[in-house]
Amino acid sequence: MSRNRTTAPPVTELPADFRAFHQLYRGPYVHWAELYLNNRADAEEAVDQAFEQLYLIWDQLLQSQNPNAYAWKVVKNRTIDCARARGRRPVLVDTAAFETTAVRDAVDEISELEEGLHIYAAIQALPERQHDTVVLLYCLGYSVRETADILGVSEAGVRSTARYARRRLRDALQQPSERGEK
Repeated sequence: MSRNRTTAPPVTELPADFRAFHQLYRGPYVHWAELYLNNRADAEEAVDQAFEQLYLIWDQLLQSQNPNAYAWKVVKNRTIDCARARGRRPVLVDTAAFETTAVRDAVDEISELEEGLHIYAAIQALPERQHDTVVLLYCLGYSVRETADILGVSEAGVRSTARYARRRLRDALQQPSERGEK
């Protein structure tokens, strides 16, 4: 953690509930941020800055209706800030298609790559909640329960959001002839 501004004290002095929260969520947060920043060190820095921010408001955060949802927003915003500070945009579309097993094992790798790029472009176009759910569930491989916990929503909410997202993706990815267009 950086020391050139008001920051959290050494880890041993942090409240037990904050340390537990940090231990539970730092890994998934870094995993998500690394996907977007395409750099482990930048992801760790963004997430550590998010945790510093969360520590500074920890007591109020615990009193809030949904601490996990608030923490998720802070992590997302810090990740976006980190990308902007480095003059980059999130790289999900740039790299995720290259990392799929289907692409690595495809007989026709170019068409698989093209399909993968269309899929990830469609994911990028989803509304925020659907996008986050799809990325956590299908791109990063978290379970429904883990995704619900990370996002601060119910498991039923994750399943419902994923269902709507899949419908949108299916509609976005249909060929014009499949939609009845010419």
